[in-house]
Amino acid sequence: MDLQLKGKTALVSGSTLGIGFAIASALAREGATVLVNGRTKERVDDAIARITKAHPQAQLRGVVADLSKVEGVEAVAMQFPNVDILVNNIGAFEAKPFFDISDSDWQGMWERNVMSGMRLSRQYMRGMLARNWGRVVFISSEAAMNPSGAMLHYGVTKTAVLGLARGLADLTVGTAVTVNAVLPGPTRTEDTVAWMESVAQEKSITVAEAERDYFEKTRPESIIRRFTEPSEIASLVAYVASPLSAATNGASLRAEGGIVHSIG
Repeated sequence: MDLQLKGKTALVSGSTLGIGFAIASALAREGATVLVNGRTKERVDDAIARITKAHPQAQLRGVVADLSKVEGVEAVAMQFPNVDILVNNIGAFEAKPFFDISDSDWQGMWERNVMSGMRLSRQYMRGMLARNWGRVVFISSEAAMNPSGAMLHYGVTKTAVLGLARGLADLTVGTAVTVNAVLPGPTRTEDTVAWMESVAQEKSITVAEAERDYFEKTRPESIIRRFTEPSEIASLVAYVASPLSAATNGASLRAEGGIVHSIG
């Protein structure tokens, strides 16, 4: 299927690893010019090299900036004043007991998970509306609908992302601009792989056994009973970012393997 992304420019925040990298790869494969973002030049260059190796025709530009900070957003806006597709992927995750979460922990999580996407959307949506075409996609989490006391500050920020995305969608009435959120579940990122390897080593079992135990004992509500691959999240995001998804606006799209059992 041709997602009709040739000629479009996409900024994917936090796209040197994990889900963000997979999204950048998918958009590049479909012909979009992708702005690959990371906090260091080394990581950005490495990500671009890996995408280019897989997709030699990819059109890629590097964006070295910390987009969780005001200065980072201002710097990227100076370099790239307009984009057609904005994927607000940057985010932080931390498991920490509620009574141990400090005010600075809350503020840091809020800045990275919520304010980064708000600032980037404020920067780029005005141009999208003026040109009467654009896509904004927020990467939320199943934790937005299943907040856990073990990582409450994370879950609360991801719930806020859903509200932000839905509210911004209301600003697009009568235009060809859409704003949506995608909710991944447990995903096989670099951090997840390292975590499963450490669990396996600690318990003297294989990584496959550690993963099976996790879904049997910790996340038994999962229907697929495995980690989602980043490419599976990226496929959904690429579609939502395309002209083919014109009727999808203001939606919270779940790609969490069936962990959320509510209807709607």
